Amino acid sequence: MKYVIPLLVLIVFSCESRTEKTTVREPEPFSKTYINPHNGYSEAVAVQTGNLKTIYISGQVGEGEDFEAQFRDALGKLFKMLEASGVTFDDVVKYNTYIVDYTPEYLPIFRKVRKELLGDSDMPASTLVGVDALGLEAWGVEIEAVAVIQN
Repeated sequence: MKYVIPLLVLIVFSCESRTEKTTVREPEPFSKTYINPHNGYSEAVAVQTGNLKTIYISGQVGEGEDFEAQFRDALGKLFKMLEASGVTFDDVVKYNTYIVDYTPEYLPIFRKVRKELLGDSDMPASTLVGVDALGLEAWGVEIEAVAVIQN
């Protein structure tokens, strides 16, 4: 019995020590700016927290007669939306590309156009997803992005 009491005292002391070190941080205030809002969505939303601004770009769809034309058009629209949001592709940290009826034959075209328009070094994280359909039947490619800048 004499060994149980010191153990219990140690446990209580240990718990009290941890409680004293716990601090609660207040969340930083943030603001949202809606860029080109229409028809129930915004083409982009900028979130400012402290000196960081994160811009979420809605999916930009491409138009054209084939995959390459649609991919180029979608990237062109993405560049315009980034510019309207006050950033460039260099500020993009993540982008996703959705391709309708994707097959591996698209990959060389995808890589060629991406390298031509975006380069091939210091690239953001990215995801390429094959999908059954997008919002409208004519859409074959959609690209969304997230950019971050320091103010």
